[in-house]
Amino acid sequence: MLEVKNLEAGYGSITILRNISLTVGDNEIVCVIGANGSGKTTLLKTIAGIIKRSKGQIKFNDQRIDMLGPHDIYKLGLVYVTGGMEVFPKLTVLENLLVSSSLRELKKKRLDSLKYVYHLFPILEERKKQMAGTLSGGERQMLAIARGIMAQPKLLMLDEPSAGLMPSLVTLLYEKILEIHKEKKISILLVEQDVLQALKIANRGYVLENGKIIMEDVADSLLKNKNLIKAYVGV
Repeated sequence: MLEVKNLEAGYGSITILRNISLTVGDNEIVCVIGANGSGKTTLLKTIAGIIKRSKGQIKFNDQRIDMLGPHDIYKLGLVYVTGGMEVFPKLTVLENLLVSSSLRELKKKRLDSLKYVYHLFPILEERKKQMAGTLSGGERQMLAIARGIMAQPKLLMLDEPSAGLMPSLVTLLYEKILEIHKEKKISILLVEQDVLQALKIANRGYVLENGKIIMEDVADSLLKNKNLIKAYVGV
């Protein structure tokens, strides 16, 4: 579904990503793990078209997308949920959800999508008339993911969904991410610092360090790699 080949990208004259190659298959969860500053967010922003690549190719469903803008990539069904619990703070919860499904082709199934996200995150229905900026951190993260689902993605890219959340909320959120994957058959590219949570739900994983992929394997094998777990978890 997604193929990144020999990708290089960065900011101005500063190269962050170097010779990155990875794939995400149909109905697969793939995680990219690494420390702060390793290039994880830059990778997702480049795939989403927010940052332009300097070298390499990005294909989505066999179509080159590395020369497309973010809006056109979004319309193809490749949806990026940014980190930092980003929502429209001065819009209500419901307005946030409706904005994410405002494209003509999405409006046909908007009500079904809305019912699904309310089923997935009941607190959002309770808060639907509340300004998004007044939600708790966990509720904003739920809303951010729900907005991604309202866009009816074929592939959902999640940027560190656990960041800033208490452990109990992280566990709940990952249960919901796995539920989305199973019920909606959506492929997921997940970027995370929480190595254990990410690898527990992923099919495969890549380890990113200083802008380069230094390791890739099935998730079970990465979980059993004592040196990797010690390096990123400290146990």
